[in-house]
Amino acid sequence: MTRRISRTITVRGLPIGGGNPVSVQSMTNTKTDDVEGTLAQIRRLEAAGCQIVRLAVPNRLAARSLPEIRRGTDMPLVADIHFDYTLALAAVEAGFDKIRINPGNIGSAERVRRVADACRDRGVPIRVGVNSGSVEKELLDRYGLTARALCESALGHVRLLEDCGFEDICISVKASDPVLMVETNRLLARSCDYPLHIGVTEAGTLRRGILKSAAGIGSLLLDGIGDTIRISLTDAPEEEAAAGVELLRALGLRRGVQFVSCPTCGRTEYDLIGTAKRVEELLRDKPWDITVAVMGCIVNGPGEASHADYGIAGGKGEGILFKHGVSVRKVPEGELADALLELIESENR
Repeated sequence: MTRRISRTITVRGLPIGGGNPVSVQSMTNTKTDDVEGTLAQIRRLEAAGCQIVRLAVPNRLAARSLPEIRRGTDMPLVADIHFDYTLALAAVEAGFDKIRINPGNIGSAERVRRVADACRDRGVPIRVGVNSGSVEKELLDRYGLTARALCESALGHVRLLEDCGFEDICISVKASDPVLMVETNRLLARSCDYPLHIGVTEAGTLRRGILKSAAGIGSLLLDGIGDTIRISLTDAPEEEAAAGVELLRALGLRRGVQFVSCPTCGRTEYDLIGTAKRVEELLRDKPWDITVAVMGCIVNGPGEASHADYGIAGGKGEGILFKHGVSVRKVPEGELADALLELIESENR
């Protein structure tokens, strides 16, 4: 696919935009003043493949914890600020790597300039974030809740920073409706050259949220739009990060194991579902850039999955391991998953 080429911002050494790889973000749900709990969750997010972590900073108590959190991890950290510009200044002083704040919500032009100046002095980008619940009344009266209203709202906040000579900016415009989110970001991509963080906000619980997010985020990524992503779920943040990584892998935007398995049918004579789940689990965190298939029958399996680097095709009580569509050996059903992993590891050490 052809990627939209935007400006580049850098978040603790991680380049965003400019054709660089799409990064995965999530947000902690701990109380930020719980330093140990927050750091533990950041470590779990990192293990799940998250590359940027956002923390809520709603008050001074949370802000006082930021220096200790910063010292406790090397992960790129974003401070999520609403309304109180002094919290943004505190986050910059604490060494946070990006600030999420809407300049139009923090008061006077002088306050906007103070935040912009502090971020410029420390090389800290600002993320401008708008969602369908935060659009200004005058824009809603003029356009209704539409892509144009959301886009103009975001660009209006951006202009306040540009008026301060600050352009180290990332833009995020989200909606709980995937269609509206996609339309808005397509319009935004044509209207500016800033990097875009994309996601479906308030997407829902695990299954529904992943489906809605994949529809919206995936559509934009296939258009070449999007520089960072968050799959927002009413679930553990680690689930968000893992789902984001899998989505990027599915679209060929992240290296790692591509997993293929066929649906069950009346020809299946072994535990295809259990075997596929076991293989997927064994390969989840492996670094190999390969395609692995788990197929339902020996007759059609290797041929249908000839594009796979390695695979299983099951028969009655047993199955074959295959490599590039060619049979390697027969294995008893209960040993198939482990034998496949052994074969792959022997050739990818």
